[in-house]
Amino acid sequence: MKKVAGVVAIAFGLLFSGATFAEANSLVATSPTAGQSLQAAPSAVTITTELPILDTGNEVVVTDPSGIRVDDGTLTIAGTEAVVGLKSFVRSGIYTVTYTILAENDVPLTGSFTFNFAEPTVVATVAPQPEVTQAPTPSGNNLGTTIFVLGLLLAALVVTVALARYARKLYSDR
Repeated sequence: MKKVAGVVAIAFGLLFSGATFAEANSLVATSPTAGQSLQAAPSAVTITTELPILDTGNEVVVTDPSGIRVDDGTLTIAGTEAVVGLKSFVRSGIYTVTYTILAENDVPLTGSFTFNFAEPTVVATVAPQPEVTQAPTPSGNNLGTTIFVLGLLLAALVVTVALARYARKLYSDR
C-alpha cells in the first residue's frame, strides 16, 4: 500500500510541477502553400514550424519541373521560420520543395511539397488610335442664354442696391 501511495504522490507531483513532455516538431505553414498555382515567380520559399529551428544542419532544396535546383542556397533561420532564396524561374510547371529541418531535442522534420508556376502568357495589345472628335458647333439659341444671364446680373444689381439703401437707412436712424 505504501508503494502505491508513493507512486500516486510522484505522479501528482509531476503533473502539478509543470514538467513538460517531449514535443515533436511539426510543419505549421509554407509559402507558397502546397499545391498553390502562381503566376508570378516567388523570390523565396518559407517554411514555418511549431518549434524553434536550430541554426545549423537544416536543408531546403527547390527543384524545377526538370529536376534542376533553382534555390540560391542561402538558407536563413529566424526562430520558427526557414527561408531559402530562389533564382529566376525559366520554366512553367510543378516545382518541388524538399526539406530537412532540425529543432533542439527533436528528430529531424523531413518532407516535401509542390507548387505550380504558370508563367503568364503575353497578350499583344494594339496601340490605341486617337479618335477624331468634332468641336461642338454653336447653335442659334445663344441669344436666349445671353438674355437669361444678363437678366440674372440685372436682378443681382437691383438686390445689391436695395440692400445698400436699406443698410444706409438702418444705420442713419440710430
